[in-house]
Amino acid sequence: MWFIGVDGGGSKCRALISDEKGRTLGVGLGGPANPLHGYEQAVASVMSAIRDALHDAGLERRALTESIACLGLAGVNLPSLRQRMLAWQHPFAGLHLVTDLHIACRAAHDGGDGAVIISGTGSCGVAVVGDTETIFGAHGFPMGDKGSGAWLGLEALRYYLLADDGFVERGALYKAFQQHFQTDDALAIIEVMAGKGSSAYAALAKLVFNSAEQHDEHAIAMLKDGANYLDQLADKLLRCGPPRLTMVGGLTECWQPWLRADIAAQLEPALIAPEAAAAKLAHAQAHKRSA
Repeated sequence: MWFIGVDGGGSKCRALISDEKGRTLGVGLGGPANPLHGYEQAVASVMSAIRDALHDAGLERRALTESIACLGLAGVNLPSLRQRMLAWQHPFAGLHLVTDLHIACRAAHDGGDGAVIISGTGSCGVAVVGDTETIFGAHGFPMGDKGSGAWLGLEALRYYLLADDGFVERGALYKAFQQHFQTDDALAIIEVMAGKGSSAYAALAKLVFNSAEQHDEHAIAMLKDGANYLDQLADKLLRCGPPRLTMVGGLTECWQPWLRADIAAQLEPALIAPEAAAAKLAHAQAHKRSA
C-alpha cells in the first residue's frame, strides 16, 4: 500500500508518495489546483503532480490502485466544489479530501495544535486548538483573499490604470508594469489580463514589493494595507489560544518585514511540508478504514 499526499493551491500543487513506514519515495509538481478557477484544470494538475511523483519513486501507474490519496485543495471549503471533487472517478483505492488550509495547519505544527496564516496566491487564517478549528477568510479571489498575491496583483493593476489616465502619479510601479508586459498600451494589458484567474494576478505581486524597495509611495501604501490586514488576522488567531503561530505561502518572506514587530517575533517555522502532512493523513485514514 502506498500513500499519496497532495497540496494544491491557486498557482501550483505538490505531490508526495510514501510507504507504510512513512518514508518518502517520490515527489512531483503540477499546475494550479483550485477547482473554483477550473475543475478540469485542478484534476489535471493533481494527476500531473502525482505522475511526476510516481516517476520519481520508480513506480508504475498501476500503483495508484493500491494507494490511498489525501488531497488538500484550495476551494473545496465551498460545498458544491467539494461534492464535485468527491464525485471524481479517481484511480485510487481510496480518497480523502480536505482543504489546503487544513493541510497547511497540520504541516505547520506536525498534527498538533497551532495557528497558521497563509499568504500565497490566496490568503486565510486557521487555528486548531483541541477539537475546535477556527477559520478566517478563505473567501476566494476576487471577493476576498486580502493580503494575498492575487489581491496585491489586482490592486497594482487598478493603480496602473488610474496612473495611465493621469489620476495618480506614475512612479516605479507604473514603469514596472510596462516592463513586465512589454508595452505602454493600457488596453493591451487589459486584453492580456481579461478573464485570467488568481495565479495570473499573483504573478504581479512581486512588482509591488520590488517597486516599494524603490520608494514608490503607491506600492508602499498597498503593502501597508495588506500587512495591516495580516496583522489583524494574526491578532484574531492568537485570541484563539494556539501554542504556536506560523506563516506559510509563497509571499511569507516578502511580507514578514512589513508585519508588526510583535507579530513577526511570534512566527515559528512550519515543522513539515504540506504534502508530507497530507501523506501522513492518508496513512491515518487507511488505518481507520482497516480498523
